[in-house]
Amino acid sequence: MIVVATADFEVYHGVVGELRDRGVDFTTIEPGEELPDETSVVVTAADESHEPAGVEVVRADPATPRAAVDEVVSLLRGNGGKLVVGIDPGDRPGIAVLSGEMVVAAFQVPADQVAEAVHEELADAVDPLVRIGDGARLLGARIIDDLGDVTVELVDETGTTPHLGTGTRGMGDVLAAVNIARIEGEEIESREIDPTAGELKRIKERSREQSETNRAIGEGLARRVADGQLTIEEALAEHRDGDDE
Repeated sequence: MIVVATADFEVYHGVVGELRDRGVDFTTIEPGEELPDETSVVVTAADESHEPAGVEVVRADPATPRAAVDEVVSLLRGNGGKLVVGIDPGDRPGIAVLSGEMVVAAFQVPADQVAEAVHEELADAVDPLVRIGDGARLLGARIIDDLGDVTVELVDETGTTPHLGTGTRGMGDVLAAVNIARIEGEEIESREIDPTAGELKRIKERSREQSETNRAIGEGLARRVADGQLTIEEALAEHRDGDDE
């Protein structure tokens, strides 16, 4: 059983809300009260001295209650709390956060927000690992560079996207990210990509779709977009100003 024992209202409210959102059974007591016999983990505030004997204690920060609940779930699953983030790169990458074999968070964000989202998830993690699929080469390379000082493995993502049945539209990237997180890859610090003619063509096509005048950017700007120097919006602005080098 999970027991929440804290006099800190912010910690109580945040932790209880997270536990309820996940459908996890728990009970609450006042600090110092006798614990139920089945207690396995006690959650209390970081600055409280409550430290019951014989059970695991998780100390929660009011600003990050989810991190405390992640730790609680990890302890109950007996996996030591090792965090692995899987990323399925693309225009809206799927991201999955695993603690051992358990998925503790999953979401999709625009490609330019992936690094920020990952850093938030790993803020308090000890020796975390990020695994990213080797597809969508240009976007993947940009994400790897944006991640900075994080251990990253490049994973062969062949076969990681599952068949999706009725009512599961939009879940493929997230489920692929879960599978990617579970596959051992090759550690990598950066990924140098020379864009192919096909990749440059797709960038030009996307620029035409976003252009108010239905005009595509040229080769020079397309390469700068591919290298991550410009967004398509910035490239279109330079194109309008007559700079297409």
